[in-house]
Amino acid sequence: MTVIDDRNSLGHDSELRMSEASARDYFELLKPRVMSLVVFTAFAGLIVAPGHINPVIGAIAILCIAVGAGASGALNMWYDADIDAVMTRTAKRPIPDGRIQPSEALAFGLVLSCFSVSILGLAVNWLAASILAFTIFFYAVIYTMWLKRSTPQNIVIGGAAGAFPPMIGWACVTDSVTIESITLFMIIFLWTPAHFWALALFKMRDYESVGVPMLPNVSGERTTKNQIVVYAVLTAVSAVAPTFLGFASTGYGVVAALLSAIFVYWSVICWRMPDGDEKMVPAKKLFAYSIFYLFAIFSALMFDRLASFLVSHWGMLL
Repeated sequence: MTVIDDRNSLGHDSELRMSEASARDYFELLKPRVMSLVVFTAFAGLIVAPGHINPVIGAIAILCIAVGAGASGALNMWYDADIDAVMTRTAKRPIPDGRIQPSEALAFGLVLSCFSVSILGLAVNWLAASILAFTIFFYAVIYTMWLKRSTPQNIVIGGAAGAFPPMIGWACVTDSVTIESITLFMIIFLWTPAHFWALALFKMRDYESVGVPMLPNVSGERTTKNQIVVYAVLTAVSAVAPTFLGFASTGYGVVAALLSAIFVYWSVICWRMPDGDEKMVPAKKLFAYSIFYLFAIFSALMFDRLASFLVSHWGMLL
């Protein structure tokens, strides 16, 4: 089935209808669940980075990153309104559901993009603002408008958009991009394919119905499962890398190794799942654990940084 791109015709109601959108509808445009992950990993980058940042400036930085992530979500929903209307997972989003007009979503996303980047640059530093601007552009244009509908590697390449937040947080403190911040980037970048392809396995019919070339639909379940295992192993290696690079302790390395072993275990269980299994239970469990895994890894990094700070300042605290 081919979806007709009718973003301009979606929701052509009256001006009265346009005024009925609530604050909750606009908040939904921001993709709050995705935003929460972005905020959390950006905060982790800010905490793990060496040096200090004024708490007020740090709060402004996190707010700007959150708004920038929300702007990306709004622009994504504007462009994808045609396929969102067909997919069961997204049919009730504000635009296909008729609660917000496409033009309103576009304007909302553009205004928030400009606001978040400008304030971050003026209040924190322009390197962090530049990375945020590139992240919004990458997600809205490179991924949403190009990669998503043109290649089964959309998630692999497009995953970079979700991997930039800890690098932005790091840059807010240090005004630099270093091997450490690149490592934080790589953890999320390598995690994304296994995480999202697990979802794609049990949502194959949705993606097939709108013609989005997700890997399971293009190359089959077996190839997808093979790739999931490969990326799970690569993610495990990147997750313990902070210990070997010297910006996390051995204790963190042990925790990361244990969490990663479970991640690889679930990817193997998914790999062993018979092709054509309609229930897709292993894929669903892998998807659920992958979310916990990423939060746990970055929580462990922050706890390790806090523990290191307390030990080094123990005498002053006493």
